[in-house]
Amino acid sequence: MTEPTAAAELTDRLWQAVVDGDEHGAADIVHEAVADGVTEETLLLEVIAPVQARVGSEWAADRITVAQEHAATAINERVIASLAHRRPARERRLPHRGRVTVSCIDGEWHAFPARLVAEVLHLRGWRVDYLGAQTPTPHLVAHLHHTGPDAVLLSGSIPTHLPAAHAAVTACQALGVRVLVGGRAFGADGRYARALGADQWAADARGAAEVLASGLPRSRPAAIRQVADDLPHLADQEYTTVVRSRPALVRQTLAGLTTRFPAVRGYDDAQRERTAEDLTHIVDFLATALYVDDPELFTSFLTWTADILEARHVPARSVVATLDVLAGQLREFPRTVGLIKAGGAALRGRPTVPSPTSAPAHD
Repeated sequence: MTEPTAAAELTDRLWQAVVDGDEHGAADIVHEAVADGVTEETLLLEVIAPVQARVGSEWAADRITVAQEHAATAINERVIASLAHRRPARERRLPHRGRVTVSCIDGEWHAFPARLVAEVLHLRGWRVDYLGAQTPTPHLVAHLHHTGPDAVLLSGSIPTHLPAAHAAVTACQALGVRVLVGGRAFGADGRYARALGADQWAADARGAAEVLASGLPRSRPAAIRQVADDLPHLADQEYTTVVRSRPALVRQTLAGLTTRFPAVRGYDDAQRERTAEDLTHIVDFLATALYVDDPELFTSFLTWTADILEARHVPARSVVATLDVLAGQLREFPRTVGLIKAGGAALRGRPTVPSPTSAPAHD
């Protein structure tokens, strides 16, 4: 069986095992594939990774529950570990091409992409220190002091962690360690990687391996930089104001919504808490868009949110109302108001989806 044919068939089989919660069946599928001659890199990137991507899309479409999504992710992670543990001893002692650190940025708990990168680099002969999810920058820096790697690879999936990523990039470069970043947080074209001063960006695990193999260029001398050196627009203090005002903004916006959506007045404590969490996400993405000065970051989040809500029969217009209330509180900040107006325009341009509900999201 050729690898392309194997990948297509195996993906379907693995998806079914994962969604059924059959961990042993999932492991058997990939182990048998290895025995049949399918390479481990193919399994990682062309079978397991697409299955994990489908887990996310099925959750977004409300076809699997949060619990199923977590269980499926856990199974995929253990399948990856089982592959690594079954490698012959001779493969575990491959000549090392160098030493690298692979880590998620501080606050980032989506570790799956970073794990794929770590495994692919190991297969290609690198010594890999994999630090996993949510590595605080001071602990990352301490690890680099101790190990002296050739490069550090930072992974981020959620754009709201870009300010933390910026701090990590700057701290690593100040040690003279080159930084390669990747993940959805940095934009499909790596635009935020460039804005934050990373030495290089890669779209996926194979891209990261190719960058390392060709030699990671350094875009600037290692030095301690200030945030404004990379992002001079932050001098207007709008980002700082929004971040510091977040609790009050969420509280006041929630209060304002009770006027537009009377049903909110009848929410119990749990519903109000979930609605406040939704509002917090909106404010966080607004702040991050201010940080990188990119309206698309905010509008992309809002349209994604609208898709999620409508899949759960909540109208996107509830988000438009939220933006209107938020804009009223931030009317003295031109860059912020501009972002909110762009977000509202993107949502108003969406096709209307009928829904039995008239209240904002609270799930």
